Amino acid sequence: MRIAVNISRINRHSQENDDVLVPGKVLGAGILGHPVKVAAVDFSDQARAKILEAKGKCLSIPDLVEMNPKGTNVKLIG
Repeated sequence: MRIAVNISRINRHSQENDDVLVPGKVLGAGILGHPVKVAAVDFSDQARAKILEAKGKCLSIPDLVEMNPKGTNVKLIG
């Protein structure tokens, strides 16, 4: 079973400019009120649009590892 995380949960558990790792799919329910970098296995179209609208970034997990190889200050939300 894959993990699914809504935008509302990311909004609740992150702060502006955080790096967030979701080991599953990000879904679009909720509002994202600040920019974050989100790395996930997959994004729904609505989730991707909301992250970009909040001036955030959607990344693949390998992209996040390349940007932050030590995983410093990455929040795991799942």
